[in-house]
Amino acid sequence: MSGHSKWNNIKNKKGKEDARKGKVFTKLARYIMVAAKEGGADPDYNPSLKAAIEKAKAENMPNDNIERAIKKGTGELGGQTFEEIMYEGYGPSGIAIMVNCLTDNRNRTASDVRHAFDKFGGNLGQSGSVSFLFEKKGILAIEKNDEIDEEELTLLAIDLGAEDIYIEEDGYQIITDPKDFSKVEDGLKEAGYNFIMAEISYIPQTTVTLTDEKDIKNMNRLLELLEDNDDVQEVYHNWEMPEEE
Repeated sequence: MSGHSKWNNIKNKKGKEDARKGKVFTKLARYIMVAAKEGGADPDYNPSLKAAIEKAKAENMPNDNIERAIKKGTGELGGQTFEEIMYEGYGPSGIAIMVNCLTDNRNRTASDVRHAFDKFGGNLGQSGSVSFLFEKKGILAIEKNDEIDEEELTLLAIDLGAEDIYIEEDGYQIITDPKDFSKVEDGLKEAGYNFIMAEISYIPQTTVTLTDEKDIKNMNRLLELLEDNDDVQEVYHNWEMPEEE
């Protein structure tokens, strides 16, 4: 149950999401549409839609926008058709990167993603080229405060089905199997815990540190360009980001 230094990456990820608020609603609407299309409009029977709605509410997306996205996904309202595509490649100095996209134009998105990799010292690879370096897991991140009893949180999380809990300087990172994610999240929420992150993600099995300043600069610019693209939902990587980043 000992910690590993991923809390800084969670804070960095959260900060980047906050910095691109202007594009968040567009991305979330696509996420909701695809989840509703694939699993139906009832979040009680569609875990992906439930997660998408909760993420949208965490970003203060209006309920009208959420309902409209669900109806577009199920075909009640006309709209674009999006497909999910995962691109894989390497960034500067071989950093493994996975780019999850929802797009209505596969050719446009592939071109944009390839351009980003090429521009900043990376290269787009074949499907499966880096995914073996990641594990798909549920992540629940809770910020530390004086009211949280670490032993109580740990025992409850494990009882609910969590695989592990990492205790770090600033918070707690609870890891679940994707199929147990909703059960653990709901149980902890009912117990009064609040999350700064709650999502299904791809966790790198090992991380890589960059020491060359040019590589660090290019890696940051590559991530920024990818995350600024409307088609890009999430970017996963195995870079151990420095504290100052």
